Amino acid sequence: MPEKSTLEQVVVVPVAHVVGGRAEVRDDEWGEETAVIRLDGEQFGPDALAGLDAFSHLEVVYHFDRVPVDRIETGARRPRGNPEWPLVGIFAQRGKNRPNRLGVSRCRLLRVDGLDVHVRGLDAVDGTPVLDIKPYMDEFGPQGPTAQPDWATDIMQRYY
Repeated sequence: MPEKSTLEQVVVVPVAHVVGGRAEVRDDEWGEETAVIRLDGEQFGPDALAGLDAFSHLEVVYHFDRVPVDRIETGARRPRGNPEWPLVGIFAQRGKNRPNRLGVSRCRLLRVDGLDVHVRGLDAVDGTPVLDIKPYMDEFGPQGPTAQPDWATDIMQRYY
């Protein structure tokens, strides 16, 4: 097997951009936000979305493009800087200042219209580059019981 370099790069090209919805980055109350995920018409035609409208929800992978590189976190921090919450590693939370600045969101699919995917509850702002869109399927959800710490439940009370 060939030896890998210590810094391997992966290059991705956005498949779409978020249009509309919230313009400013804010942590909470995403549940009623509506937006459009507009596919790049130079890469795709409407057939790329054929059958998507049969699903109720989507998983959207996007880039936190507004996080400056010098604000990326690689160690432990208190979520949202809250001193009442424990110091946890960046991979034990879902903050936007992640090493690769990738976000993953599950949102409701409202309708598909040409290259436009209308959604509700997408926690990405207007102009955000979308890297992938996947239909949510129950079988890809957790298998068996799930667990999370109390601080995670607290942080999510107003998120959607």
